[in-house]
Amino acid sequence: MSQVSKHPARPGTPPKIPQAPARNQTQRQSKAYALMASGTLVSRILGFIRTALLAVAIGSSTTMADIFEKANVIPTIIFMLLAGGIFNVVLVPQLIKASKASDRGSAYTSKLVTLTIVVMGLATVLLVSMAGPLIKVLTLDWTEPMIAMGTTFAYWCLPQIFFYGVYAVIGQVLNAHNRFTAYMWSPVANNLVQILTIGTFIVLFGAYGGGNDQLDSWTTSRTALLAGGATLGIVVQALALFMPLRRIGLNLRPDFSWRGMGLRHVGKLAAWTLGSMMVGNIASLVNSKFVSAATNAREGMPFGGADIPGEYALNTSQLITVLPHSIFALTLATMLFNEFTKAFHEKRRGDIAPLLSRGLRTTAVPIVFATVAFIVLAGPLGRLFAGSSSTAMLQGAAIGQLLLLTTLGLPFKSIHFFMIRVFFAEEDTKTPMLIQTVIAVLCVVLAFGAVQVLPATEIARAVALIYGGTNVLSAVIAHVLVVRRYGDYGVARVIDSYVRIGVMAALSGMAGAGVLWLLGGYSWGFAWSSIGSAIISIAVVGSVMAVVYIVLLRLIRSEELDNFLGPLARRIPVLRR
Repeated sequence: MSQVSKHPARPGTPPKIPQAPARNQTQRQSKAYALMASGTLVSRILGFIRTALLAVAIGSSTTMADIFEKANVIPTIIFMLLAGGIFNVVLVPQLIKASKASDRGSAYTSKLVTLTIVVMGLATVLLVSMAGPLIKVLTLDWTEPMIAMGTTFAYWCLPQIFFYGVYAVIGQVLNAHNRFTAYMWSPVANNLVQILTIGTFIVLFGAYGGGNDQLDSWTTSRTALLAGGATLGIVVQALALFMPLRRIGLNLRPDFSWRGMGLRHVGKLAAWTLGSMMVGNIASLVNSKFVSAATNAREGMPFGGADIPGEYALNTSQLITVLPHSIFALTLATMLFNEFTKAFHEKRRGDIAPLLSRGLRTTAVPIVFATVAFIVLAGPLGRLFAGSSSTAMLQGAAIGQLLLLTTLGLPFKSIHFFMIRVFFAEEDTKTPMLIQTVIAVLCVVLAFGAVQVLPATEIARAVALIYGGTNVLSAVIAHVLVVRRYGDYGVARVIDSYVRIGVMAALSGMAGAGVLWLLGGYSWGFAWSSIGSAIISIAVVGSVMAVVYIVLLRLIRSEELDNFLGPLARRIPVLRR
């Protein structure tokens, strides 16, 4: 149960509006936002290229794709399970406090980095030794050859956990010193490395041509190149942060004197955060176990079961839908999180509501448009990540179906993300954990129910729908708790913004759907014929929708569009009123 503020906002009293920052500070924030967003955008685009190339190399709805996906995703989930929430949320306020010390936080940061390396190193060694049991526990109905192949991949991929930990802690040190750019741009190096290794794989071993017999012809050299390249990318991503860290001038050194770090205080905060991450990520592991049943269900099916989505297809659909959230919601929330934290430390509680309202309304412009665009372009987007085999259209359709289902909850995912950042900024990790627990338990219960009543071939679709629906519920729960503690954050104004923007996005979607129909997007025509034709169709339809959308928002004089575009609108004549 969340705590209620002892001084709730009076009914009818307008929230206090924080004073506008100085001009040069605003310009710095705008520049930082642009650099962060551009880094995330470039990284995500390269991630799309990597994913598309991987589908060319091993397919998407195939046995090998699901096996590799299982082994390569486990390190990410386990890292988040062990420490991701602590690094990304709990330590930022502690690092900001330490940065105000006379040594700018050098001593505290040295202890923290040393502790991270030791703990993550030991955890990684332990988990690598358990690769086989992990694969067995996290899969459903896999054959012995599938488990053996998954275990081999896991030996190569599990060391990523250590470097994820290094990347996270160094990144948060940089963020605490207002150096946001490197943390957002270092994943670019990771994707470049993986693109290079997957491209080399295709050159050496050829592209996947169809069928479902990859397991019988797989070789050790293929494993080393594919899985080794994935791990090398994470290594480079972590090491890329050490140069900007050195420029801060903290003079870090190994320090094993962990007493006096305030670990007891951090531990109390971390206990709830770690609990939240454990619940959420355990739920993800369980749900992925249910979805993994599709891998064996493809055996003996027509066309190699190319129309049966599995774990790779589900994760690809989530990769697509998370793009606008990562570029806009996550980037802005990262900056506002520091503002929330400072407001709490400086006893400016009244500034929280307007900051939250501003963030929610500003991100409505790109997030609502992206939701409609994904619905219209689900088919071509699925085809883009389906490879070049004889069954690529079927694989693309399977991904497109999952994309439609997961897209339904996209706006609510971003709304929930903004709201829980307010609790984290106040160093309340209990409330987000309670929300996460409710949602995670519900997801698992619903997924388990789906496994009992649906064939394995339909589980991925059911889980995609569950993810979309629970995103809506999580936003509703977070809203109720935020209003209870901080008062009205301008809910009516936020809803009005989303409704007006949603209508304009729907109209632009109708225009885009018309263009896609002409391109054969709904009749297996040009938009489906190849990866290149899918890219062209997405570009043409997306451009038409964007132009119509911006024009319509200009006609209704949308304040949110002005806030979102900012200085860009003043430099590009077509964006002006």
